[in-house]
Amino acid sequence: MNLAIVGCGFVADYYLATLALHPELTLLGVTDQDSDRARRLANAAGVQHYTRLTDLLRDSRVDMVLNLTNPRSHYQVSKAALSMDKHVYSEKPLGMRFEHAEELVALAEARQLLISSAPCSLLSETAQTIWKLLREKTLGQVRVVYAEMDDGMVFRMPYRKWTSVSGTPWPYKDEFEIGCTLEHAGYCLSWLAAWFGPAKTITSFTSVQAPDKLPDETLNTNAPDFSVACIQFHSGVVARLTCGILAPHDHSIRIVCDEGILCTEDSWDYRSPVYSRRMITLRRRTFLNPLRKKYRLPRTPYGKAKTKGAQSMDFARGPAELADAVRRNRPCRLSARFSLHVNEMALAIHWACEQGATYRMRTTFDAIQPMPWSE
Repeated sequence: MNLAIVGCGFVADYYLATLALHPELTLLGVTDQDSDRARRLANAAGVQHYTRLTDLLRDSRVDMVLNLTNPRSHYQVSKAALSMDKHVYSEKPLGMRFEHAEELVALAEARQLLISSAPCSLLSETAQTIWKLLREKTLGQVRVVYAEMDDGMVFRMPYRKWTSVSGTPWPYKDEFEIGCTLEHAGYCLSWLAAWFGPAKTITSFTSVQAPDKLPDETLNTNAPDFSVACIQFHSGVVARLTCGILAPHDHSIRIVCDEGILCTEDSWDYRSPVYSRRMITLRRRTFLNPLRKKYRLPRTPYGKAKTKGAQSMDFARGPAELADAVRRNRPCRLSARFSLHVNEMALAIHWACEQGATYRMRTTFDAIQPMPWSE
């Protein structure tokens, strides 16, 4: 499938680095409001530089638009692409407002197009392995899940020096204004929704604990830098998600079952090892076995992602999934309705504020099929 990139910022290099793992995807060109930035990425990829978005959208060869713009522009760019009969894979979130995300899904369905949203880490070896163990009830019934998405005290790191491979600076001001929940909670939320089904209610609390992130600049919006949410799923499972840029780096997930715990230490690493520790009852006391079992991760048809940074994520696996769904005329595993549900969850947490709030979910989605190589 032929695709084109709209938005040549920091994250674009991650996609560019992993497109080669998916030869069924052909990048035709790129565009960006910053022509110099677009030209750099186009030269790095050896593809066309569309000087205007309209030129890209009018190119009949382009089947899919990869929307990597600032989150505030996701809605407008995706809507324009769908209106020109292009499939869309968008960076998270689909929309900064729920009604915008909902409109995009309705538009895609009306035009018989596919729209999907990052993150695609649900398609990772780690997520698929945990999901298989859950389906097989390896440790019995799930009782509660603890998910962490803490990135360390980012605002005290040398973030002004961070650049992508093609030389684009990390958009620190945008990151702080959008907030850690909308930027990163989806990594956990997408796993939880796929494993346990649609969420029923979300009770959340958010706070700005570091209002002086940019002492020499003014933030247009000081988004929460800490959030915690308790999610109740229709299936009966309850999960607690913590997200922030204050506490030490922790991307672990622990799933507490009747007979033990399933866990992985880094949900950003597609091949993060999966472990279990069984419950032991001795002298009327129950405790976790100090020894843990490590599970073999499945082999996939993909190569290993070589991205810059601590994470090891195949960013292009999402667009590849969408392209394969189109080619085979099958439901996309990161479907529009699934992406909308995850978007709604993230927005519900983001807007909770310090008074806290309980939000009843409005959306749902059809059950998602696991990857064929995970069985």
